Amino acid sequence: MRHGDKINNLGRTASHRKALLSNLAIQLIAHKRIVTTLAKAKTLRTYIEPLITKAKDNTTHQRRVVFSYLQDKEAITELFGPIAEKIAGRPGGYTRIIKLGARVGDNAETALIELVDFNEIYGKGKGEAKEAAGKRTRRAGGGKKKATAKAEGEATEAAAEEAPAAEAPKKEKKEKKAE
Repeated sequence: MRHGDKINNLGRTASHRKALLSNLAIQLIAHKRIVTTLAKAKTLRTYIEPLITKAKDNTTHQRRVVFSYLQDKEAITELFGPIAEKIAGRPGGYTRIIKLGARVGDNAETALIELVDFNEIYGKGKGEAKEAAGKRTRRAGGGKKKATAKAEGEATEAAAEEAPAAEAPKKEKKEKKAE
């Protein structure tokens, strides 16, 4: 019985598994995202997230501990440099796994594993939308709505006055088409 055995051995010996995960982690650090099988991606997540957490504390001891896992100077430099700076405020969850479907050759389930803070598609779109929306409150009266609506109306009037003269003929053409 395998009660409580949470380690996925990936069908490999301990030394082979250690080398595999070390190499996958080095490539993930270097390229910020890699495509591999789903089982390897899930195992890699449990392997690399503690190393990234150690990278937040840039001390000689932590560097040596992480180096004992990775054995690659360039990966250590990258991990303790740009990656540690970007994930400094994040309390965990540094990786994202996206399922890609079955591989053609052997029908293995493939997945893309990536570092969350290095994806421009997901990160910037949501961040700008949150900043634009502002902080929402749950007040019964909604007193701020009227004041912000007036301020937005004044801002749009000011922007209309500052608009270049080249845009004025376009507006006239649109009005003529509407008639």
